[in-house]
Amino acid sequence: MAHINLLPWREELRKQKQKEFVTTTAVSAVLAAILVFTSHVVVNGKIEYQNQRNDYLQAEIDILNKRIGRIEELESMKQGLLARMNVIQDLQSSRPESVHLMDELVRSLPDGVYLKTLTQKNRGLKMAGVAQSNARVSDYMRNIDTSEWFADPHLDLIRTTENNRRRIANFTLRGIQRSRETTDDEDISGDEQ
Repeated sequence: MAHINLLPWREELRKQKQKEFVTTTAVSAVLAAILVFTSHVVVNGKIEYQNQRNDYLQAEIDILNKRIGRIEELESMKQGLLARMNVIQDLQSSRPESVHLMDELVRSLPDGVYLKTLTQKNRGLKMAGVAQSNARVSDYMRNIDTSEWFADPHLDLIRTTENNRRRIANFTLRGIQRSRETTDDEDISGDEQ
């Protein structure tokens, strides 16, 4: 039998396969590095693009927030102006009421009743005066109750004293001044019944 030495051929085949392995590994490593670098560049580009969009949106949001602030400022100014207009309108509408108050005071006072003081706080009235008798105070309260500018009379105090052998009644009375709107509303509701 012939002896053939196959070791050099096998050694050569092993070196060739090892060379192919190293080449394939190097090419794969280079391709993997290119792939990682490319994906890194693409992802960074998308992140940068999204950051630019976010910055643009934030700038627009800041502009809109300034506009909203200005709108809120204008809204508060509007509310202030409306409040002032309402106060002026209330003053304008209540201006004739003081004339009616004085006129109605004179008309509602019966003979023998005199007022010393009249105090008004908002719509509340406090009257202090002197009457010739308790009956005259009662008449005055009835007149106030039927008046179209006064309402809700309440007697706080009545004290009878003698002055020069005459009896007089000192009284304190509370009531409410009606506004023109309440008298109109009552007239309307009274007409409907």
